[in-house]
Amino acid sequence: MNFFEEGNGSLIFRENGETVMISPWGEDSFRVRAVMMGEVGEGSSALLPAAASVSEISIDGSQASITNGKICAKLSVNLWGKALQISFYNQKGQLLLQEIPNGGALQIRARQFQPLSGGSYRLKASFVSDPEEKIYGMGQYQQERMNLKGCNLELAHRNSQASIPFYLSNLGYGFLWNNAAIGEAHFGLNTTEWTACAARQLDYWITAGDTPARIEENFTSVTGKAPMMPEYGLGFWQCKLRYYNQEQVLKIAREYKKRQIPVDVLVIDYYHWPRCGDWRFDEEYFPNPAAMVEELHGMGIETMVSVWPQVDWRSENYEEMKQKGLLVKSNGGVDVQMTYLGNNVFMDATNPRTRRYVWEKCKKNYGDLGIKTFWLDEAEPEFTTYDFDCYRYFAGPVTEVGNIYPREYARLFYEGQREQGQTDIVNLIRCAWVGSQRYGALVWSGDIMSTYEDFRKQICAGIHMGICGIPWWTTDIGGFHGGNVEKEEFRELLIRWFQFGTFCPVMRIHGDRQPKQRIVDKKGEVREGTGADNEVWSFGTEAYPILVKFIRIREMMRDYTRSLMREAHEKGTPVIRAMFYEFPEDKKCWEVKDAYMFGPDLLVAPICHKGAMSRMVYLPLGVSWTHAGTGKVYQGGNTYEIEAPIDTLPVFLREGRQEWLVHKI
Repeated sequence: MNFFEEGNGSLIFRENGETVMISPWGEDSFRVRAVMMGEVGEGSSALLPAAASVSEISIDGSQASITNGKICAKLSVNLWGKALQISFYNQKGQLLLQEIPNGGALQIRARQFQPLSGGSYRLKASFVSDPEEKIYGMGQYQQERMNLKGCNLELAHRNSQASIPFYLSNLGYGFLWNNAAIGEAHFGLNTTEWTACAARQLDYWITAGDTPARIEENFTSVTGKAPMMPEYGLGFWQCKLRYYNQEQVLKIAREYKKRQIPVDVLVIDYYHWPRCGDWRFDEEYFPNPAAMVEELHGMGIETMVSVWPQVDWRSENYEEMKQKGLLVKSNGGVDVQMTYLGNNVFMDATNPRTRRYVWEKCKKNYGDLGIKTFWLDEAEPEFTTYDFDCYRYFAGPVTEVGNIYPREYARLFYEGQREQGQTDIVNLIRCAWVGSQRYGALVWSGDIMSTYEDFRKQICAGIHMGICGIPWWTTDIGGFHGGNVEKEEFRELLIRWFQFGTFCPVMRIHGDRQPKQRIVDKKGEVREGTGADNEVWSFGTEAYPILVKFIRIREMMRDYTRSLMREAHEKGTPVIRAMFYEFPEDKKCWEVKDAYMFGPDLLVAPICHKGAMSRMVYLPLGVSWTHAGTGKVYQGGNTYEIEAPIDTLPVFLREGRQEWLVHKI
């Protein structure tokens, strides 16, 4: 009985209506696809076309294998039930990952297809779990965990949650669930399971690598790399919820200029427009935006404006977009997808006609004024109830394709800007999926709380996002919700978070600061309010010189930060890295969750507990480390208690590197 065949360099299995195809896809990598009652599809939600690879295929009855460089897949058919089991090995013959066996009389399937109406399936893929395995990546989940072994994760986006279904294993492989469906991942001690609520075919990608860096480079070579970060992305960005009028924007910029504090970008937040979906300045509050942008440019400051994908029923564009089919569609009931200062639906970023329509509005009302960087908020998108089965995109049902939305939202602006000849593109966005990085997406971690607990969670989130191919990542310095500028407890948190932000890919302060001011327009309508002051001089006389000091440190590091951005652009390398990324042979580095490498040379250990003036820091084995504040040299492979008064944090320089930073921090 012939279960296997070769076709165009791929190994194909057929049995009882199921077709499984394993194809070389990039260096040392495979793409695995399976369908029931049909032919394998060529399209891919995440993967770019792969360069041609020469695979070695062997077929022997109920056994077969395929090899691509350093990875080999061995396929075996259990004749009791004729179930296929796939096992993946590296070039040393070490087992990397294995599908579950059928369990003999249990007749369990590693690949399960549960039919749904309309021709799609609820899918599940199951793998044998090594209880000692360590797993990292999967995007941005709000939890204070590095090793994800034992975690259950929703494969869906929410405000502050970005689900990117790729992980890196300490066993020497990387795995991508190549499926944009809403679903779940379970990294259990007995099995690892992936589910998709609705999908046409099972699809995943796996790569082998001797180091985390090699795995990362393989992954980004098939999903894309970030452009080169523009120069204005290397400095300090000033923001708050919200600068509500033109006068306020210019007043803040002039004050920074007067104080000779460098600012690269000043951000104008949401509801500078009349209604969601108008995509233009409100004339009452911004009577001459062209002059405002011109003055900011004269001060060397780029203007960023917020864009929301919501379209209010009262928007000047709503009826036209509805008629042209440019909106996300509710499957039933009243077509309201978010209730916030009105009834809103979302523009459909998966529709190329929508992308053209929205870009033309934004080009006319923003781009033509000289604005070249955008804040793409609400990018999940933020459905009021997150009932994903209620909505449909141009690309398909949200349950089947929903997770691509933030990537297509970033694509809308990136392709429009490129078409206009712009090359220095970076757009801030609240969510991401596989490949968002290639569209200039700078992801921030959403509307998090102003607490030390949330602060610590962001350290983990940033490291995981870098592993997932998203090198451009940042947070709201100080957190978004609950920061009262009049309270000493918040001012301390703000200082500590600001120090961390200095060593993030982009340094940006933001937040809904308390107490807020009520805003009422000339017609008597209550508008979104404006928060308390959020500039570096707003947090008291103790905080001010510390914050300015760290802005200047960020400026001093510009050449180094630029080099990290170039490496991210050319190789897909994270800017902030787990310590094991640089020191994979040091087992202790795989356990650290509250410190990280900022590039290859700087080890950063934020102070992230209330009232702390010191902390324990583990320094990786094999090199010596110089304390950037004192110049004292420490030997790696040990844990030290490091003093950290409020005006500094522990930063260590790798042996022989960046020594000019000594006594600066």
